[in-house]
Order: sequence, then C-alpha cells, then structure tokens
Amino acid sequence: MSRIGKIPVKVPAGVKISFANNTISVDGPKGKLSQPYHDVVTFEEKSGEILVGRVNDEKQTRAFHGLYRNLLNNMIIGVSAGWSRVLLVNGVGYRAEVKGNLLNMNIGYSNEVFVGIPEGLSLAVEQNGKIIISGIDKQKVGQFASEIRKLRLPEPYKGKGIKYEEERIRRKVGKSGVK
Repeated sequence: MSRIGKIPVKVPAGVKISFANNTISVDGPKGKLSQPYHDVVTFEEKSGEILVGRVNDEKQTRAFHGLYRNLLNNMIIGVSAGWSRVLLVNGVGYRAEVKGNLLNMNIGYSNEVFVGIPEGLSLAVEQNGKIIISGIDKQKVGQFASEIRKLRLPEPYKGKGIKYEEERIRRKVGKSGVK
C-alpha cells in the first residue's frame, strides 16, 4: 500500500468537494480548482475526511494512488489557505516592482526585464528585495517562481541574482584566494 496514499485527507470547514465524470472539483473560500483523475483510483468520504483507494495493485496504479492523494490535498490547502513562494533579489542596483499586471525588474542587464503576471496569481514586492508570489494553485505558483528565478540565477562568487528565500547558495572564494 502506498504510504502517502493511505493517509486520509482532512477537509476543513467551508470546502466542498465533488467527484463527477472522473474530475475532482474543490470549491472553497479562495476559489475553485478542478483536476481530472484516472478511474483506477477511488475516493470515499468519511466524517470530514477523504480516503483514497485503488482498484488493483499494479505498479502504475500504486503510483496514481499517492499522486492523486497529494493533488487532492494540495487543492484543498490552496482553496482554503492558499500557496505562496518568496524570492529574494540580491545585487547592487537590482530591484523589482509591480506595474499593473507586469513585473518590472532591473537585474543587471542593459534593459529592464518585464514579466507578465499569470491570471490567478498575485505579486507583492517589498522594499528589501522580496517578491512574494501567491495563489491557489500550487503548480502555477511554483512554475512562475522558477521562471522568475531563471531570469538571473544566483551566482556563487558574490551571491548576486534571484533566489528562493529558503535556498542556500554555496559560496566560492574566487581567484585571489588561490595563493
């Protein structure tokens, strides 16, 4: 049995879940999400929890068991509390600001970099170089954060670039330290 798949998913108050036409629909205070699923996975509601089961014991079915349990859990957390990711912009003259539905950044290139903010996500930029990306879909939040980080990856010598808040950059000494 899948270790992840057999953990019951708790449903908080105010969240409605429906399973119809091989689609999971989760509706909560922050919004609505839906996800198609394979019919080898079964869902059973019991007293404020959802148990995820499977039809057979094949390898692919076992993989789907844990996958759809985690997708359901992420959807429930998204519509009730939301997801967020924090990026840090570090470097002399590096800055970011939100203008309408565009993120405008000076990150060491000769021109400013403009990035369109996807629908369903919100951005907040703080003075100390923090970019906070938030939304209800965990995949969209993570994908957009990685696209922004990819514009100027953190470098190991001075630590300049865009990095995740919890990311730790291994620093290198450089040429002068070789003596």
